[in-house]
Amino acid sequence: MHILIAPNAFKNSLSAPDAAKAIREGLLDSGLICSMACFPVGDGGDGTASLIVNNLGGFFIDVHANDPLGRKIKTSVGFIDDGKTAVIEMANVSGLKLLQQKEFDPLHATSFGCGELICAALNRGARKIILGVGGSATIDGGCGALQAIGVRFLDRSKNELKGLPESLTDLETIDFSGIDKRIFDTRFIILCDVDNFLLGKNGAASIFGPQKGASELNVIQLENALTRLRDLSFSQTGSDMNNLRHGGAGGGISAGLNIYLNARLVQGIEYFLDMTGFDKALENTDLLITGEGSIDLQTLEGKGPYGVARRAKKKNIKVIGLAGQVPLTANTELDRYFDVLMTINQSYENLESAMSHTVANLRRTSFGLGKMISTGILNRRI
Repeated sequence: MHILIAPNAFKNSLSAPDAAKAIREGLLDSGLICSMACFPVGDGGDGTASLIVNNLGGFFIDVHANDPLGRKIKTSVGFIDDGKTAVIEMANVSGLKLLQQKEFDPLHATSFGCGELICAALNRGARKIILGVGGSATIDGGCGALQAIGVRFLDRSKNELKGLPESLTDLETIDFSGIDKRIFDTRFIILCDVDNFLLGKNGAASIFGPQKGASELNVIQLENALTRLRDLSFSQTGSDMNNLRHGGAGGGISAGLNIYLNARLVQGIEYFLDMTGFDKALENTDLLITGEGSIDLQTLEGKGPYGVARRAKKKNIKVIGLAGQVPLTANTELDRYFDVLMTINQSYENLESAMSHTVANLRRTSFGLGKMISTGILNRRI
């Protein structure tokens, strides 16, 4: 038996490579007779840029940029294709992981630092930029990033708006006269890990606002701010930011960069798997093991485990999903892609405790899984 281990990151807990390592160690400890290969994956969320750069033999440069609240931090930009293509991870400069929970403030957190990394990439000669937008702390429609490359957002008195994105409700003019002209010779690819549109009940503010610290009132304020941005952008460009699948990804930065920089929005996991040669790794595989923090119906909207499971199923390969949370009852849609779903957490653990024990829980679960595979117990939900 040959097993391919291809987990996504366990959000705010464990990187994809470390998750793959823990699964592999648990299987080895079980005494299961098999061969194994690890292929950690990214869908545009935390760790995707590192996986791409490392898979393709690239390199990183250090850059100082602003975090979501405007504080200077040290971060990095990756490069592949002999430096011609830059790979940027939004979470590393504008991400929730950079903030303490008490600092979550989507009314004022911006993607400005992400724009600074774009400028750094241009300065190094990149003319193609791949941007992963998962894990952001922002819901600013990309205004911060656009500001960093020279776009000005003005009120009725032609004063530049302060306190974005909350102040977008006062937006009257978007001034592009000072934009970095190198942008127009640059191709942008945005790796999106969700399908959501910018606005509405399934939009960036309503769905992701609460995860980023927004109260019910804040969600309304953010929706109004993004609606004003959409309306004015439509009047100036003739393009509707709310007509874009994936437009709500990264707090709407995908919609903003599509409209103004002609960025191409792609499903992150599919782009990642194509460029890193995942299908080749699937050859001669008998069993695929994947996972992330939670596997549920939202997983099927473009998350990493769905992407690898879908490709495995095309080759009639068995798929096991490991996660901190899985549905308590069977689900027809999930069953199409996952032969077995297993929760790794102990029943008595609260979320904080479980997240701190992710490595141990993955190893323990994989040890048990190895024993079950040895005895042929596979085709049932655990």
